[in-house]
Amino acid sequence: MFDKINIQNRLEPYIAIARAYVLSLRDIRNVGLLVFTIIVLLISWSGVKSIQANYGLQKQIAQLTQQNQLQTLENNNLALQNQYFGTAQYLEVSARQNLGLSAPGETELLVPRDVALAHTVKQPSDVATKSEVPSQAFWQRNFQAWMDFFLHRNTAGPESRN
Repeated sequence: MFDKINIQNRLEPYIAIARAYVLSLRDIRNVGLLVFTIIVLLISWSGVKSIQANYGLQKQIAQLTQQNQLQTLENNNLALQNQYFGTAQYLEVSARQNLGLSAPGETELLVPRDVALAHTVKQPSDVATKSEVPSQAFWQRNFQAWMDFFLHRNTAGPESRN
């Protein structure tokens, strides 16, 4: 099955092609073309690697910028919250809620819990508020969005698509 003669017979055409190629390298034009091809491939590989590195760095910069903006917004929110905690309005609300105090001339009414809950409006359940699972795969929605963009279709929402 795998005897030496059978293997040599199968390799002969490939060996002949390799010999012909090696003999063609005697011509300086073929050597120059080979060297030029190798140089172009190396430069292309280097360019692809640098583009890939730049893309990764840009992605990282965008992520860090977004985190920075989020932290800035959180800091602003905390600063506004601190300002509110220093106002007289907050002190009055806090005294009413936590200490049970009231302003002069006001009377406090205590309502039983079951009576108060009987007059509330029911909130929608969490099951009803969840959005549906998209009927199309991500790549199909992406392709459809690009087609809508290139064909200047109205993209008000998924219900506008046919």
